[in-house]
Amino acid sequence: MTQPSILYGLFLLIVVTLYWVMPNRSDKLWIISISSLLFYGSLQAQYVPLMLVLVGLNFTLGKAIGAPLDWRIPNEAWQYEQADWTRRRTRLLVLGITLNVLLLLGFKYLAPTVSLFSLEAAVWLMPWGLSFFTFECIAYLVDVYRGSPACDRLLEFAAYKLFFPKLLSGPITRFHSFTGQLKTLSLPPLSQNVEGLWLIASGAVKKLLIADRIGLLVNLSAGSLPRAGSGDIWLLAFAYGLQLYLDFSGYVDVARGSALLLGINLPQNFNFPYFSTSIAAFWRRWHITLGDWLRNYLYFPLGGSRNGLARTCINLMLIMLIAGVWHGDRWGFIVWGAIHGLALIVHRLNISLSERVKPLAVFWASVPGIVVAWAITMLTVFFSWIFFRLPNLSDAGLAMSHLFGHSADIQFAQKVYYESSGLSRPQIVLMLVGLVGMIGFTYAIQRGLKLQISWPIKVFLLPICFFLAWVLAPAEAAPYIYFDF
Repeated sequence: MTQPSILYGLFLLIVVTLYWVMPNRSDKLWIISISSLLFYGSLQAQYVPLMLVLVGLNFTLGKAIGAPLDWRIPNEAWQYEQADWTRRRTRLLVLGITLNVLLLLGFKYLAPTVSLFSLEAAVWLMPWGLSFFTFECIAYLVDVYRGSPACDRLLEFAAYKLFFPKLLSGPITRFHSFTGQLKTLSLPPLSQNVEGLWLIASGAVKKLLIADRIGLLVNLSAGSLPRAGSGDIWLLAFAYGLQLYLDFSGYVDVARGSALLLGINLPQNFNFPYFSTSIAAFWRRWHITLGDWLRNYLYFPLGGSRNGLARTCINLMLIMLIAGVWHGDRWGFIVWGAIHGLALIVHRLNISLSERVKPLAVFWASVPGIVVAWAITMLTVFFSWIFFRLPNLSDAGLAMSHLFGHSADIQFAQKVYYESSGLSRPQIVLMLVGLVGMIGFTYAIQRGLKLQISWPIKVFLLPICFFLAWVLAPAEAAPYIYFDF
């Protein structure tokens, strides 16, 4: 059962109906927990026990970390007991983070190696959603350590951790913002239900109608690298950037829409990132919850930008290298992280220089400066996608060697462009540019004119979107790209 599909739609309808029929909050928590286990079991039943163990382990550690100091301690022993209490909480936090990180790294790096030598072990490859699951657990433990109240009900914590709309690929959601909404649940108004269905419909169109179609082109291009010319490599990077954005943002739309039907508002994860005019702005608008997690739980604890420019640059590079490691066990992801780390460093140095050189600051604030900044940012982002899509350095190296001044094999166009879409390369480029233009038009309407589609119009468009996604989708829907991470 995958999102979106007819089976998922029936599953969601049953869950939403049972959820709102149940009279009290505890019953709703049971519905969330059980339905989430059924949902995950339909995909990877062998990992359901692991998820339950992780829920219980992190719940127990959270309660232990959040246990208060006994106020009945005599005054003369207070200072000693407080120091011991702090050390105990710190050890528990380190233990919790270590266990979560080791489990994640074990599945990301050890399991693929073992599977090469054992067919029986191949079934124990990376559990879907484990990265996002462990990131939420670490965030919860750190928040409790910093003073947020620990969850005192295992059922409530299980409902948060297993919540099926966000279980597989986020968005990364913090415990207290999630459960705070559960305490004030009420039957959503018609407009909220329409918004939830609209998000699901738009996510289905992004994923099935557009991203999967672009994916056919990307996969054929990546599989024919030796025959590709320079223009083909750049088109591959451009197409993959669009595919990844529409695939992942489509998933998040379906997740947020499903949650809205259950009265839960999950955080936004994308905000038109390809219209960013700096790499820092890109990371505030791309995979927003991951960027927030990296900033709050790694960048700030490392010192952030408080210890001088040199240390700030080191921290930026370190964080992006960690982001690369998180995405996978191949060197291409490290290179991708290093490119973004270097870009963030250059951006920070440019800010520092612009504060001292006023004409430079004036240029970046002008229209030509904004256009140049956007062009540099997008060139960096789309160039880095080559290493993200081709994480084996041998493949990425081949793509780099064909990046400039290389002619394509005469059979490349026939095999890739005509087999994937029946169009020539100029026609495909025109279609992709038109797609970017449509996204830009939507961005201008929403951000510039502050206009939104009213819910009655969305009601009219809903069946059209669902019908197009159903009829025009490829014969076999591809898994979401971020399920691999």
